[in-house]
Amino acid sequence: MAQTTAPAALTLVSHALCPYVQRVAIVLHEKGLAFERRTIDLARKPDWFLALSPLGKTPVLQVRGQSLFESAVICEYLDEVAMPVLHPPDPLQRARHRAWMEFGSAVLNTIGAFYAAADEATLQARAQDLRSRFEQIEEALGQRSVPGPYFAGPNFGMVDAVFGPVFRYFDVIDTLPGTDELGLWQGLPLVHQWRAALAARPSVQQAVGADYAEGLRAFLRARGSALSRRMQAVAA
Repeated sequence: MAQTTAPAALTLVSHALCPYVQRVAIVLHEKGLAFERRTIDLARKPDWFLALSPLGKTPVLQVRGQSLFESAVICEYLDEVAMPVLHPPDPLQRARHRAWMEFGSAVLNTIGAFYAAADEATLQARAQDLRSRFEQIEEALGQRSVPGPYFAGPNFGMVDAVFGPVFRYFDVIDTLPGTDELGLWQGLPLVHQWRAALAARPSVQQAVGADYAEGLRAFLRARGSALSRRMQAVAA
């Protein structure tokens, strides 16, 4: 697809912890596009935001006075209008990558169910769900035709932009009491390598503010979940 002039006057309407905002920010950074970030509180959504976002969710990207919502749509738009292209050129591989982007969204849903688990038995069950997802990723990484460090090999792509925020959750979760016992990561060397490569990528690092980790800890503590109670027991 022919590339057109890169969009100007970009504003990314954000929530500080939203992983879907992060994936858009990563793509913007990868393409070297300047943008303004406007952060809102999703618990108290301003009227101007609801006018921009029909679903009432972040992210929203404002482009020359028009608003795009839904992270996948925004990322696809950016890949059409600005270099470098993050999707593979082959239509079959491009479709496969889009499917793995959807898989990344499913993993985010599983993470949400994990940190919201009401009791220890449910927490253990949701941890096993996460482990199963990571095993599927390990298998997919093992099928690469060329070595990593990224999803499709040496080049950073759109699937990487999706999974950077997925793994970032665990930079905090892995430090919480008892998470080693959940066995999320053992025996997954390719996942470990991919996670480390994404964590070292400047665009992934720049997708959140310096207070992200503390903000996530506060969010998790306030959930009233089994994970929250683990955190509170240690704090006491």
